[in-house]
Amino acid sequence: MAERRTAVKAAEEPDFLQCNDLACETVGGRVSVRELIMFLLHQTNTLKHRTSPPQFVASAFTEFGKWMDGWETRRKRRPGHDWCIIQLGVPGLIYGFDVDTSFFTGNHSPFVSVQAGCLDKPPTFTLEGDRTGMAASDSQLAAVAKLESEAWPELVGVSELRPGYSDCCHNYFKVNFNRRVTHLRLNMYPDGGISRLRVYGVGQRDWSSVSTLQDVDLVALTNGGVCLGYSDAHFGHPRNMIGLGRAANMADGWETARRLDRPKELKVDQRGILQVPGWEWAVFRLGHAGVISSVEVTSRTPAGSRRWVHTFSEILFLCCTDSSPPSPPLLQLRPHHRHLYREAELTLTRPVSHVRLVIAPDGGVSRLRLWGRPTAITAAPTNQKTPASKL
Repeated sequence: MAERRTAVKAAEEPDFLQCNDLACETVGGRVSVRELIMFLLHQTNTLKHRTSPPQFVASAFTEFGKWMDGWETRRKRRPGHDWCIIQLGVPGLIYGFDVDTSFFTGNHSPFVSVQAGCLDKPPTFTLEGDRTGMAASDSQLAAVAKLESEAWPELVGVSELRPGYSDCCHNYFKVNFNRRVTHLRLNMYPDGGISRLRVYGVGQRDWSSVSTLQDVDLVALTNGGVCLGYSDAHFGHPRNMIGLGRAANMADGWETARRLDRPKELKVDQRGILQVPGWEWAVFRLGHAGVISSVEVTSRTPAGSRRWVHTFSEILFLCCTDSSPPSPPLLQLRPHHRHLYREAELTLTRPVSHVRLVIAPDGGVSRLRLWGRPTAITAAPTNQKTPASKL
């Protein structure tokens, strides 16, 4: 790493990409039923986690033909078009889609549309095992007909898709829809292939059923937490820290580039803390304002773990700058370890709606949990922006 370049966002890359993927399989997203199940490959590939990019294996073939990493339907020889129903892993507000056609060059779907529904009590669909090469069964079609999904509101009208070459495979669609979504209907016109569908948004939980005496993870993706900004995400986006469960690997967490202003020879002070200038930060909006009673930080594996970390909370209307040095007490981290800081170690007891995590000097954190009780903030933030409109 001879020089540190600031990542330049492509002109066509939208802000909503900073939001969470509400449909990926790691948060419970799944295909409920499809009108024409893949003739050549398994459709649930389209919901794989963003850290699992589509692959192309030139020598891979199946009994149905060439293996492709995504959803591909047979060449249509009857009236209509192909579609599937997708259940979001995290219901919430959707700000945009990435319909990725990677490696589908002569066989991508030429057009697509997306519809949305909010089902309070969704029916149970039985996928009846691996039905690669077969259409949906009569019982599946009968069950989905009750949803009347063809009449759901359109989030994306019929739009053209570009082929899956590396310079044009990401087809971005911004959404302006202010209602909670639990299910999507993805329509392909008339047939073809899609490698990944990424659904960017913010989770929306029904907090009326949560007791004010119950401790919950206020920043969790499933509870509506979202990353609003960060100083560096060279190897991994900070939003990964609020994902479900334990991190699957090094890619499933926040990791920054190494700071180039670090000394040629590292020294420690009397407390054994490295004397390295600088820090990196990430700001999160909680799913619900609340009083944080404990902070859980899981550090990375030894190859990328952090030596120490600062954490502190700020509500939205307070100044939050990345140019001033962190002022809260220093918390030292051990590599590949789950650290739990309880109420006695925390200095802030008032309700907060936003938090800022600072790591010094650089590195990565696997998971961040902020346990607390939801409550109201008396002085409400003003001019609050959604991640889709401004990060």
